[in-house]
Amino acid sequence: MRAAFISHSDCGRHDTGWGHPEHVGRLRAVTRALREDPELFHSVEHLEGRHATIEEISLAHDPAYIASVRVIAEQGGGRLDADTVASSGSWEAATAGAGCVLTGVDLSVSGVNSRSFSAIRPPGHHAVRNRAMGFCLFGNVAIAAHYARQKHGLQKILIVDWDVHHGNGTQALVESEPDIRFVSMHQWPWYPGTGAADDRGPHRTVWNIPKSPGMPRSDYVESLERGIDEATKGFIPELILISAGFDSLAGDPLGGFTLELEDFDALTRSLVARADSWCEGRIVSALEGGYAPERVGEAAVRHLRALGT
Repeated sequence: MRAAFISHSDCGRHDTGWGHPEHVGRLRAVTRALREDPELFHSVEHLEGRHATIEEISLAHDPAYIASVRVIAEQGGGRLDADTVASSGSWEAATAGAGCVLTGVDLSVSGVNSRSFSAIRPPGHHAVRNRAMGFCLFGNVAIAAHYARQKHGLQKILIVDWDVHHGNGTQALVESEPDIRFVSMHQWPWYPGTGAADDRGPHRTVWNIPKSPGMPRSDYVESLERGIDEATKGFIPELILISAGFDSLAGDPLGGFTLELEDFDALTRSLVARADSWCEGRIVSALEGGYAPERVGEAAVRHLRALGT
């Protein structure tokens, strides 16, 4: 299986400043780590994604909000919330980030590259329908889930989010669809304060797995595996989407989980085995958080290698 590594140069145009945790150095660390692994570098398909259209972003977001992001960028940028900023290049970056994940969906469904990892920014899993939040402008993975259903006619979608923060935006943007199941393991209590275990969504298609910081690594891995098992009882997904947040690595400045590189390798291989059994191997993964750039690069490479096996 030849996995695709998808990115877009415009993702670097989202200028948050080097003092902001979500800066362009995160992507540079991923590409550097990939170059430093020649075997993997030559074994994956390197692709530039495309820009998502306004119509595609509107599958998950309010058109007035989408327009406001574009206007703010065209006016030189500004602060969207206490943590989230936009620059003059943020419109191009955000539409490119979403478009890369949609490219991954197209490749997966067509069978050209059944599995992919999109190295993108800004991240997406906190953005809600009508506002930015937590460094996120558009819900890249949520948009991809709706796109897979509308464009390709897929019905059953599984989203797995292992970012250390709850994917509140993703949940809000997909929980009204009974055939999209969402599993999020996240630190609790922690930003953004959502994701209680008893929050199952209106159709009980949400599995929130709140966990304390500083636990043994195996506790996190086993809890997420159990959550995926529960979410897929009697439910065979046609596509798996991953919100690959690497701020759940030990030592991340914005999280307290203890996961190591080997754990992301194991979790990815487990999902690959499931996808091979369920849906012809189809997995589309997208970068979310992770704020120790060198560690993010290492983890992304391990994840991508596991996707390609």
